[in-house]
Amino acid sequence: MDTTKPLRPRGRPRGFDPEAAVATAQQLFHARGYDAVSVADVTESLGINPPSFYAAFGNKAGLYARILERYSGADAIPLADLLRPDRPVAEGLAAVLEEAARRYAADPVAAGCLVVEGTRANDGEARAAACAYRAAGEAFIRAYIADRHPEAADHLTDFVSTVMTGLSAAARSGHDLDRLLATARLAGLALAQALPA
Repeated sequence: MDTTKPLRPRGRPRGFDPEAAVATAQQLFHARGYDAVSVADVTESLGINPPSFYAAFGNKAGLYARILERYSGADAIPLADLLRPDRPVAEGLAAVLEEAARRYAADPVAAGCLVVEGTRANDGEARAAACAYRAAGEAFIRAYIADRHPEAADHLTDFVSTVMTGLSAAARSGHDLDRLLATARLAGLALAQALPA
């Protein structure tokens, strides 16, 4: 009687697609938050062993950086589309907040903003990566405002960023789309008051 265990094949499974793996892992991180997802959770979800994970992504923070890159290209708020130069600044910023509300509430399992939530990660490398994406978004917003209202750029960028952070937290706490949109629209009224046409 042969009592030896069958050998598991070494390395990545045939057909391992790192981009598909990033998409799958993105759902885990978005749903649970960076700190609550372990390497074991990721390898189990992807059907790979830890050496394959480390060979493909380096470490958990390396995978997270890839996820943030994917998220910013496919799932993040399209700032360039909303903050057009032919649109009044307050209207463009209000559109950003409403789009944030829609996206943050779109998937109740993975509510909120992956980047905003990542800025609170305990892991310094992951937190720094999320903060860099957030800073890039804020810089884009600031430049949009400063083009026509330079004196208001800093404090209005802070206002928009703070509202977006609150919308993300509220979505993760269970606020539905109607509640998030009501908040975004109230903030839009404040922007219209601050920047009369």
